[in-house]
Amino acid sequence: MTPRTARLVVALVIGALAAADAVPAQPTGQARRIGVLAIVPGHTPRTEAFRQALSDLGYSEGKSIVVEWRWAAGRTERLPDLAAELVRLGVEVIVAGGPESIVAAKKATSTIPIVMVAAPDPVGTGLVSSLARPGGNLTGLSFEATPELLGKQLELIKEMLPGVSRVAFLWDSAMPGVEPFVDAAKGAAQTLRVQVASVDIASDFDAALAAVVRERPGALLVMPGSRSYVRRHQVIAFSAKHRLPAMYGFEEIAAAGGLMSYGPSLADLYRRAATYVDKILKGAKPTELPVEQPTKFELVVNLKTAKALGLTVPQSILVRADKVIE
Repeated sequence: MTPRTARLVVALVIGALAAADAVPAQPTGQARRIGVLAIVPGHTPRTEAFRQALSDLGYSEGKSIVVEWRWAAGRTERLPDLAAELVRLGVEVIVAGGPESIVAAKKATSTIPIVMVAAPDPVGTGLVSSLARPGGNLTGLSFEATPELLGKQLELIKEMLPGVSRVAFLWDSAMPGVEPFVDAAKGAAQTLRVQVASVDIASDFDAALAAVVRERPGALLVMPGSRSYVRRHQVIAFSAKHRLPAMYGFEEIAAAGGLMSYGPSLADLYRRAATYVDKILKGAKPTELPVEQPTKFELVVNLKTAKALGLTVPQSILVRADKVIE
């Protein structure tokens, strides 16, 4: 080998090593590692749907894929540390469920792909540049197709309770992207000639429920969000105690004893999130994957709760319900 050839070989080897450092290769047969970040504690039907979808795509948890689950157990302040922990672990993708988790993940990394699940108004909140071209390292699934979801929920309350004239609206001012949905609820209330008493749960949940009692509403509309979901059993018990018919955005709350729920299927969103993970692990970039909006909305009615409240559910609602809990 001539000196010139030797120098060329050395240069090629150094270049190859540098490239390997810049883009870590995934060794053949090694399990892929992803992270899941959520404020909701423990496994739920939605996370089980995600796991099943991964399995359907050919991944075996604990073998071909390792999922690092990180739950904030209802404590928003824990999310930044949990997100940073996933980054230190070197996960290849972070699946972030809910607005607070998405924001925490975005602040923790600008390079690791993030799959958003249930992101309200991702464009309006600046999480992505547009639905078609997200930009940056985020893509995934939004929660509400439009802020008019709350208007539809109010319509269902009015259909269930034709004589209702005042509805207490529980919402969370700390939730990113909340303003358009609050405005939509107020607009729908004017159209339906229903007064809305807005009650913010951000600072003191117990005080917010006490404020609802003082407002003397005929029904309760609970805006979908992490904080109200974590305290769902408390809200259900409160509604039962005060005989207050309530509408929720999550099927899981109706299943737990809430009167009604209407909104996108969270299980479906998490199921579809698995396809994003699969594409990214196979080399797709977040910028190449448009943000999808919900395609499956579900109306769930709990007849047992209706009976306890002394309500007769109109046939017009029952025939449209996707699920009726008896």
